[in-house]
Amino acid sequence: MADTVLRVRLIGGDRMDIAYDEPGASDENEVVEHVISTLAQDSGVLRGKHGDRLIVLYGRGVAAVEVAPRGAVL
Repeated sequence: MADTVLRVRLIGGDRMDIAYDEPGASDENEVVEHVISTLAQDSGVLRGKHGDRLIVLYGRGVAAVEVAPRGAVL
């Protein structure tokens, strides 16, 4: 299982940091590719965590996704 932290900028201009993991992925690059392909779909939905809260992220509301090794702070 591989996981990463995504900094997501929403269409309205807000930003949030989301922890996302993909059980079938072996490394971070595979997770990032999964995130991009999912959010690129019209009905793309990701489930992640923001702190202790479950976040459901809909692709149609996302303006940008940023991934960095040092990443975001949750």
